Amino acid sequence: MSHRKTQDEKYQMMTETPIPGLIGRLAVPTIISMMITSFYNMADTFFVGRISTSATAAVGVVFPVMAVIQALGFFCGHGSGNSISRKLGSKDTQAAKELASTGFFLAFALGLLLMALGLLFLEPLSHLLGSTETILPYTKDYLGIILLGAPYMTAQLVLNNQIRFQGNAFYSMIGITAGAVLNIGLDPLFIFVFDMGISGAALATILSQFVSFCLLLAGVRFSGCIPIHPRNIRLSRHRLLEITGGGLPSLFRQGLGSVATMTLNIAANPYGDAAIAAMSVVSRIMMFANSALIGFGQGFQPVCGFNYGARKYDRVREAFWFCVKVSTVVLFLLSASGMLLSGHLIGIFRNDPDVIRIGTTALRLQCITFTLGGWIVMNNMMMQTMGKTLPASILAASRQGLFFIPALLILPQFFGLLGIQSAQAVSDVCTVVITTILNRRVMRSLRS
Repeated sequence: MSHRKTQDEKYQMMTETPIPGLIGRLAVPTIISMMITSFYNMADTFFVGRISTSATAAVGVVFPVMAVIQALGFFCGHGSGNSISRKLGSKDTQAAKELASTGFFLAFALGLLLMALGLLFLEPLSHLLGSTETILPYTKDYLGIILLGAPYMTAQLVLNNQIRFQGNAFYSMIGITAGAVLNIGLDPLFIFVFDMGISGAALATILSQFVSFCLLLAGVRFSGCIPIHPRNIRLSRHRLLEITGGGLPSLFRQGLGSVATMTLNIAANPYGDAAIAAMSVVSRIMMFANSALIGFGQGFQPVCGFNYGARKYDRVREAFWFCVKVSTVVLFLLSASGMLLSGHLIGIFRNDPDVIRIGTTALRLQCITFTLGGWIVMNNMMMQTMGKTLPASILAASRQGLFFIPALLILPQFFGLLGIQSAQAVSDVCTVVITTILNRRVMRSLRS
């Protein structure tokens, strides 16, 4: 038998295979697909950086809209996927089918709504996102095209997560990777060869995302996953509450990430285009490093969901502590490298002395607290996958929302530009405190 597995075989694999090997096998494809996804976000920044500082800043300004598209996709994808893995753990296949189809079509409808509203209010939206007069024309060109892809970009994230939560990370990796590689190839072709400028970068993004969408749709069939079919849509209160409960932490995390990026652009605005561009580049570099951590955590989620559904709580605990230990060691090594190479890393994206100077300080400050991320992310993923909506939502909202946004509003009043550069590190320290308190409560409930 090939990669296609029956539901019984999947159940056995998830609940009986030794934890380190099982998480390793599931995490490698998700780490690759997460890093490549983040890499092609960086590709736009890299190639657009060859146009001008204002164009580089425009990609950073539009990023909150990309984050909203991701927020809606993850809301429906994690919301349905978390529940699907628990339903399969408790062998309720019909419920899993209803969750899969409802999550998929709900995301597509939300993407259509976002596209319509965004195109209708394109100029006011560009101002709201933090464009200066010099950045505005680039923002409108880039955003106008990105919005056209919103419906299938949100639905694609649902497919990716549902396939992954069912233990078929290999197929989700193929779909995501193919689109990313295509984007990296199309970017220079459209921007420079066809002389389309920043519009070319946006067109490359939506075309490559469409290819990913088609491949993931095919992946659902080939991997023996729960099929997507309109007849299984259930817009009942019960199903929608299940999706909302599982997806709310993701919506908070991504949605507040979007508001945080807007706040960051607006806070950096008085310091000029170089500050906006520098913070945009630092955000992309940290997102790339973070993507490996999130990919590793995504290898843990199906193991957590299946075993929690099957009431094998000792395996849930074992998997959690294994992931915390491994991620902390790896993040420490990445932080040390980031501190040493910060100036070179910023210079790769934009060879502008002001951008490099501002970005280097910000990157070094973020590296100081980056090691804490393993503890924060693994707790968040465990609580969300177990269906503990309230603690998971508090945790998801903390790092980018409850602490980072206030830090951006308060610290610059006292420390100027340094306040903006250090806001993320301050937020990380505060988030660790909340995480530790919530972890003790959830672990107590697992033991009892």
